[in-house]
Amino acid sequence: MDTMRDRFAPVVSRLLDEDPRVAVVLAEIGMADFEEVRRRHPDRVINVGIREQLLVGAGAGLALTGLRPVVHTFASFLVERPFEQIKLDLGHQGLGAVLVSAAASFDWPAGGYTHMSPGDVAVLDTLDGWTVHVPGHPDEAETLLRHAVAADDDKMYVRLSTQSNDRALPVDGTRFLTVREGRAGVVVAVGPLLGPVLAATEGLDVTVLYATTVRPFDAVTLRHATEGASPDVVLVEPYLAGTSVSAVNDALVDVPHRVLGLGVGRRELRRYGLVEEHVAAHGLDARSLRERIDGFLGVRARV
Repeated sequence: MDTMRDRFAPVVSRLLDEDPRVAVVLAEIGMADFEEVRRRHPDRVINVGIREQLLVGAGAGLALTGLRPVVHTFASFLVERPFEQIKLDLGHQGLGAVLVSAAASFDWPAGGYTHMSPGDVAVLDTLDGWTVHVPGHPDEAETLLRHAVAADDDKMYVRLSTQSNDRALPVDGTRFLTVREGRAGVVVAVGPLLGPVLAATEGLDVTVLYATTVRPFDAVTLRHATEGASPDVVLVEPYLAGTSVSAVNDALVDVPHRVLGLGVGRRELRRYGLVEEHVAAHGLDARSLRERIDGFLGVRARV
């Protein structure tokens, strides 16, 4: 199966052919995948070199001319390094763009901590008006990419990962999906962590919601799920643990509830290792998730 990033260049290349407003801005990373379409649209496929602040600034400049820029590189170089440009060149000027990241929290461990970005969604959460998509399958990535590009002048972040669920679900860029229903609590699985969450909750009397759009946070679906179940909520996110805890608290502000935020820990893992080893070290494998979810929800969750 191809990865989300494998799907990215062909989808955006088709969008370049279909829509004269679409432009792509790159900082070396991924440029080889756009060489063919660059020959057809040399004025709308731009490589700024290894200059990530310019990457975002150039995207903002294109947006000022009425184009719809798709800006792409690794998450740490797209969100963390040029954060001031995201805040000012896009946000302060009221401009829209589609930021599409790769490498996620630890998809390329050999690259070291410079190429890891577990805090990207939390960083963007300090700014107003961003929509954040976290697909869990290449087919979902294509759907959400197309949705993001078509979203007029909105500010969109699409977080691609090499980690993937076994099958795609019919995501719409807005709502959480109810995958399983139960009464002992609600588990919200984000993006590529749905597969491990389903394995971890097998045999537990819990509702499982699937989230691929986490900002805006779908408070309506979460509230509805807690009406038919215990208002205890477990968040399982493929980035910094607890990133969406405040969103859950806001959604259930008038409901007595508990919330457990699981995700990537703050402690830096200094041995590069493999993706699977990082998953296990952060407690995001199915067995570790089962222990933590079962421990939080207690005996009432067991069927």
